[in-house]
Order: sequence, then structure tokens, then C-alpha cells
Amino acid sequence: MTMVEDTIFSSPPDTDTLGGRLSRARDSSGMSTAQFARRLGVKTATVQAWENDRSEPRANRLSMIAGLLNVGLPWLLYGVGEAPPDDPRNDAITVLRGQVEKARQLHEETGAVLARIEEELLRLQRR
Repeated sequence: MTMVEDTIFSSPPDTDTLGGRLSRARDSSGMSTAQFARRLGVKTATVQAWENDRSEPRANRLSMIAGLLNVGLPWLLYGVGEAPPDDPRNDAITVLRGQVEKARQLHEETGAVLARIEEELLRLQRR
């Protein structure tokens, strides 16, 4: 009986791009783009360019990124090996952030409507 040894090549590779894998790993870590950029000592725009595949991190930064995100360098570069787990809380957080933003917008709109009503009320009272 032959035993098959599991290696990083046992599973099909993650076919996402380097930027896509970087973005997923950062999301899985729970860090925002700005937090991640600060920890790496780069600008947020630099991380956004990496995640959108407009540029790539330099070689000396890649191992730092892999360590910070707790992923293997082979997975980050080539999609082979173990991917970071998806954190279901990230989806809930995204939904809640959207709801908070919508509530803020509605609050601002309500304030503007109330201000117009008060102005009209004062105008009518002066007559």
C-alpha cells in the first residue's frame, strides 16, 4: 500500500491574482487597508494598488506581508498551500458599516428638511 503524502501541491492552486489573494488575506486578518499600510510603513494608496493589481510589492516586502497576514509566501505568490480562513464576521461587519453610513445620510437629510421647515414656519409667523 502506497501512502500519498500531502504537500502544498496536493490541492489545486488558488487562481486568484496576487492582489486578490493579498486583499483576501488582509480581510481575513481583520485589518483595514489603512491599518495594514501603517503596519507595513507604506501609503494606503500603495496597498490599494497592490490589491488592485496595478503594482506589486517588492521582494523584500513580500515575506513581511506574508508574516503580518499569517499566510505562507507560496500561497501569497502562487496560490499554492493553505489559504487563510474566511472570517464570517467580516461580512456582518461590512453590512453593519453600510447600515451605519445609510443612517448617517438619513440623519443629515432629516436635519436639512427640519431646518427648511423651521425657516418656513418662522417666515409664516412673521406675516
